[in-house]
Amino acid sequence: MVKASAVVVRLMDDIAGHKFEQERGRVASSVECFMEQYRVTEEEAKEELRKQVVDAWKDIKEELRCPTIFPMPLLERILNFTRFNHVLYNDEKDHYSHAGTKFKNFVTSVLVNPLPM
Repeated sequence: MVKASAVVVRLMDDIAGHKFEQERGRVASSVECFMEQYRVTEEEAKEELRKQVVDAWKDIKEELRCPTIFPMPLLERILNFTRFNHVLYNDEKDHYSHAGTKFKNFVTSVLVNPLPM
């Protein structure tokens, strides 16, 4: 489950921040590596990486469905970490590096004005 979580977080971050990181001259992302290795366009690489994210989510859900030696509270923490990062990089935008109104509203609704239980 940890490996699948890392796949979701890493690939979503790379897809969302690919162009921004290129402009800054940063290290190659998984998008660039995939393009180079398979000689495909940027959009084709992103599409394949999105499929890998979906597969990783399936792995996470399968881990939660089947009994394991790990306690459920630990697995829930991993799940919540993955969910949070999914929100950070949703819509193929890096809401962490470019925290605008949408992300601010999200944090406010979760932490400042949560739904009553």
